[in-house]
Amino acid sequence: MKNLLKRFKNDESGATAIEYGLIAALIGVVIIGGARMVGTSLDATFTTISTEIDGAN
Repeated sequence: MKNLLKRFKNDESGATAIEYGLIAALIGVVIIGGARMVGTSLDATFTTISTEIDGAN
C-alpha cells in the first residue's frame, strides 16, 4: 500500500496534461483575438470599398 501511495504521489502525468490543456486554451484565446482584429479591419476595408463603388455610380 505504501508503494502504491508513493507511486501516486510521484506521478506527474495528470499535472502535465493539465499544463498542456492550459497552453492549448491560451493559444486558442490568442487565435480568436487575432481573428477578431483581422475581421474588424477587413470589415472596415470592405465598407470603404463598397462606399467608393456606390459613389462611382
